[in-house]
Amino acid sequence: MRPRTWVLVLAAVFAVLQLANVTGRDTPDTKNYLSYALSLSGESKRASATVTIDYYCASRGAIARRDQSVNVLNFHGKDPAARVAKKCRAAQWRVVDAQVRAGNSGGFITPFMPERFMRIFEVRPGYPVFLVPFVTLLGPVWGLWASSVVLTVAGGILVFLILRTLSVSVPLALTGQALYYVLPCGTTAMRPMTEGLMMALTLAAAWGCALVSTGRRTRAGLALVGGSLLLLFTVKHSQALFLGLCLAGAGALVAVRQRQRWRAWAVVAGLGSAAAVGTLLLAGLLNYPSQTDSLQDLLTDHYALPDRTRLYPEFLHLEANFWLEWTRQQLWQPVLASALGAGVWGALRRPVFGAFLIGAAFTGILTQAAHPDISVWGGRLIVLVWLLPVVGVPLLLESVVRGKAVVAVPAQAHGQQAQPVR
Repeated sequence: MRPRTWVLVLAAVFAVLQLANVTGRDTPDTKNYLSYALSLSGESKRASATVTIDYYCASRGAIARRDQSVNVLNFHGKDPAARVAKKCRAAQWRVVDAQVRAGNSGGFITPFMPERFMRIFEVRPGYPVFLVPFVTLLGPVWGLWASSVVLTVAGGILVFLILRTLSVSVPLALTGQALYYVLPCGTTAMRPMTEGLMMALTLAAAWGCALVSTGRRTRAGLALVGGSLLLLFTVKHSQALFLGLCLAGAGALVAVRQRQRWRAWAVVAGLGSAAAVGTLLLAGLLNYPSQTDSLQDLLTDHYALPDRTRLYPEFLHLEANFWLEWTRQQLWQPVLASALGAGVWGALRRPVFGAFLIGAAFTGILTQAAHPDISVWGGRLIVLVWLLPVVGVPLLLESVVRGKAVVAVPAQAHGQQAQPVR
């Protein structure tokens, strides 16, 4: 089959496997994005709240049913789904009604939390806009599932395109696509949250850097980088800031070391710098939540406690404790450390593109450092670091395969020198 056929087959197999979990992937943040999307599609505030709460609580009920079915003490008990869903709906409506009575009824999102917290999600319209056609045509359950499949499949295809742009063989490019699906980046992208779209746009920027590195489609590559950074601002402006900073640093480094094409890399560095500075300026002009607001949210349990008076000393103390505990856990189960080591090794085989790949993955470290919360589900905040092994491991394997391309044929006769075969 043609390479494109293999890409589609791999994507189709992944999509079919995801039918095993149509519900139960959501998190509390999913409510905010679904409510936002429903409001953008024209639903009233009350209607969007009803649909969102019904979806969320039905999912809680489904999870309770699954958990009970394998509970060694209560697996033969009565199905708890209806009871759990009813209790969930009552609790959610109590919270929403209390927030409305307190005057928290502005914006597009149902007020599931205090206004200061909801403001964080109000400034992320990109993902809800992406959801609108899916939830409009398919409803909340299948709409959120289908949108997650599309984003995850797109991420895997972008990995394939990056590797093929770098002249990696088709089997190894398909390996990269498969790695994206099976590693935590694929699992996280299937969650109905911003991470799937965020990773896809980050990979699009990386593909643009790969195109620039080949020297054949420089303008298209630069357009991809700039467009991805612009769209990232609407999805999660902190990622636009972090990726802009990392691309600026990588572009400046490569421009200094690769002087024959320094202009192209200077443009990449300029785009990254413009994204970083533009994000800060535009976020200030639009009155987006500041870094101080984000830290208060972190240290007050989403504003449930009074604001901290010694904000930065406490944050730095937590930061130090977090990375110490995180390192201890990674040494206990060094899967991520091993994957990152292999990814860095592969990236360094292509030092020009590798600088940008390492920079894109490093945004995961920056995101985690900005939110040192060890309890966040499944390493979601740091998930972008997995892009390094996803792309870097096939690059490493490609260098190994090419290194074995020259072999010696045994001598056919006594005294005859072996001849290399390529």
